[in-house]
Amino acid sequence: MLSSALLSFALALPALAIGPNTDLNLVNAAVAPDGFSRSAVTANGVIPGPLLTANVGDDFNINVVNGLTDNNDPLARILPGRQFVGGWSRVRHPMPHRCERFVPILVLHRWTGEPGTYWYHSHLSTQYCDGLRGAMVVYDPNDPHADLYDVDDELTVITLADWYHAPVHTLGAVPTSVATLINGLGRSLGANISVTQGRRYRFRLVSVSCDPNYRFSIDSHTMTIIEVDGVNHAEHNVDEIQIFAGQRYSFVLNANQDINNYWLCSHLLLALHRLTIHLPQVRANPNVGTTGFANGINSAILRYVGAPAGDPTTPVVGATNSLREADLTPLVTRLVPSLAQQGGADVNLNLAIAFAGGAFTVNGAHYASPTVPVLLQILSGAHTAAELLPAGSVYTLPPNAVVELSIPGGTVGSPHPIHLHGHNFWVVRSAGSTVYNYQTAPIRDVVSVGAAGDNVTIRFETDNAGPWFLHCGADTIANSVQPDAWDTLCPRYNSLTPDQLGAQ
Repeated sequence: MLSSALLSFALALPALAIGPNTDLNLVNAAVAPDGFSRSAVTANGVIPGPLLTANVGDDFNINVVNGLTDNNDPLARILPGRQFVGGWSRVRHPMPHRCERFVPILVLHRWTGEPGTYWYHSHLSTQYCDGLRGAMVVYDPNDPHADLYDVDDELTVITLADWYHAPVHTLGAVPTSVATLINGLGRSLGANISVTQGRRYRFRLVSVSCDPNYRFSIDSHTMTIIEVDGVNHAEHNVDEIQIFAGQRYSFVLNANQDINNYWLCSHLLLALHRLTIHLPQVRANPNVGTTGFANGINSAILRYVGAPAGDPTTPVVGATNSLREADLTPLVTRLVPSLAQQGGADVNLNLAIAFAGGAFTVNGAHYASPTVPVLLQILSGAHTAAELLPAGSVYTLPPNAVVELSIPGGTVGSPHPIHLHGHNFWVVRSAGSTVYNYQTAPIRDVVSVGAAGDNVTIRFETDNAGPWFLHCGADTIANSVQPDAWDTLCPRYNSLTPDQLGAQ
């Protein structure tokens, strides 16, 4: 029993950074990040997966080897949180591993690093909820914010994740998580983040959540936001950040408090999960699930070097200066392209999200994964949106145009985070605001569409050709049913000869 507990603890420790030329081995592993042991889907046997790093301009060459053995886990498709321009993948033997005659599958992902904070994860079903997710950082030796901080390394990356005690696809449509993991650890294993008094830290906060959003705050300290979803922004001081699934923020923390131990607490919610991390008290209290902080639950510890071992004793202090997305300004401002008026882009679309018959729809269409990828449909001769599957879910856009998307909020399960692959976008109107900003709008790639009465509006340029995915960042909601055509793949795969399979 002791040895298995120690093994699980080791599996949950933050992994050392790797990259940009490296292997990611996808394997099933027994982990117990919150004290409960279960089989997880992992990269290199750890949760979260190892931090991938590079410097700006470096070429990432990531060999992803599928060694999953659990019959519940089909072939994983790993994607960065943002598709980089010019990125591509080469796949050998793209068959699901659950076939009887399984051989490992090698996928080479290659792209050029752009500076900022990102994440990678499986995009198959709800697989990343079961562990296959991790952070990615591209460092800039000429960072324009470099004079604001002293420390920026793998130890200043903070991941926030929800956790479940069974494979998520077995738990129903939108399950409630049982724990929040900070850097892959729940309270029972004693997660710690260490700082030295007098130093300034660039923390990179990454939500790798499947569903919850979190309110992150640090008592008695100011967080100076300098980066949003990989885009440098002007310095902006707050004491609380609401962060949604897939979003990333870099903030500078000045460790100028007394040498002591400070609570770092977390708790998960359904639909509107809330994580509040306080320094000196770091706490998170959900509106569903196990709430509160008795005996240090939903908590970790931020420990100043030199502080004695032990739990913090500081009181909870509420936030007074929460982040408003509309207050963010890019470091290098650029006028939002096209006309400075609502509906003033080249292409203007309203995307109405609804829930009916047990499924979410966009403009009345329910997305179901096509049996043939959209790009292959195009290469096979389909030319119009009406010819492409899934019907009603594919929009064709002209090249080098400006597109405006208006997305009203308030659908069941709100607020929903919306992520666009392949592009950053201007947030012309943010959730909680009625103002349209065409001069200094924040730029990012994941946005909350807010509550009833909101009409979040974004603009982007079609300067990165290809089929791109626009989806809810909450994976339990974005998940679609696996197509029936998958059922035919194993018999076809098992019938292949060694020559057809090629060298392994």
